[in-house]
Amino acid sequence: MSSIRVGMIGTGGIAQWHGRQLLELPEVEIVAISDTSDKSRESFIGKFDLSGVEEFGDYAMMLDSCELDAVVICSPHTLHFKQAMDVLNRGLHVLIEKPMTCSSGEAAQLIETANKSGKILQVSYQRHFQPEFLYIKDAIARGEIGKLTSITASLYQEWKQGTPGTWRQDPSLSGGGFLMDSGSHIIDVLLWTTGLTPIEVKPQLHKHGSPVEIDTFTSIRFAEGAIASLNLVGYSPCWHETYVFCGEEGGIFYENGKITLRRYKEEPIVPELPEQTTNQDKSFIDAVLGRSDVAVSGEFAYKVVKLSEMIYEGAGYSPIPIASGKGADL
Repeated sequence: MSSIRVGMIGTGGIAQWHGRQLLELPEVEIVAISDTSDKSRESFIGKFDLSGVEEFGDYAMMLDSCELDAVVICSPHTLHFKQAMDVLNRGLHVLIEKPMTCSSGEAAQLIETANKSGKILQVSYQRHFQPEFLYIKDAIARGEIGKLTSITASLYQEWKQGTPGTWRQDPSLSGGGFLMDSGSHIIDVLLWTTGLTPIEVKPQLHKHGSPVEIDTFTSIRFAEGAIASLNLVGYSPCWHETYVFCGEEGGIFYENGKITLRRYKEEPIVPELPEQTTNQDKSFIDAVLGRSDVAVSGEFAYKVVKLSEMIYEGAGYSPIPIASGKGADL
């Protein structure tokens, strides 16, 4: 396979990012798009000058009518599971925006289906390709700060102010609030960079009058002995992202893209980072073409879904009925 024919499910918001990254690749052609909004489809076509693309209001019609190799899913969260299942069952590769699904039960089913189909299932967590987070993951793995003892992971965003009236505050489409949305990226970083296994959570949620949770503060205990604080604040005046990884021999401090490595009574170290060489879409296409392994597997994304589910359940809060997810293991 020398070229990849891609279909898009969802053409608003984050789909613009995927469209740009996909069209930078000479091996890729976006041949079809689907979205329930005529305006969104029109905007997407105009932005990328896709005059010959086939467009559909129903993604199932696109899957039935078009010759495709792969599909990128950029729809609201609760739609991911069925759409991805339909894509895989038609023998197509799939790249899904985060979160992969809204329950661990759905996630497990999706992984099983992908394995049976032999097709690529990748989840779009972009921090896996950013040099800052690759450095953090590698430094921890190399033992630069010794055995991990604690982690603080925090994201602040003006999410409450920017999402009223949108699907993101509609539980039937979002599957949750700030934790399920932007917070999924922070949970991803927490689990991926450390490799730790959460076994106990103690959360506090605040909805601020919204149909979904806005602020979430969670203490986490890991099987390996470390503890963590996960702080997701969706009622903030601005974006601010910080992590502190403390170990027995030092710490790594991240603040809005800047990294400092500290050791007791030593001068701070600011690492030199390489340029970014790939992204969600390029790595997905490389995996489809057999050039590389899947960068963000369904098996890993399951862990993000599972911890999110543990937090909701620990708070006694269910944004949507999740009958298929409770108690699922993988």
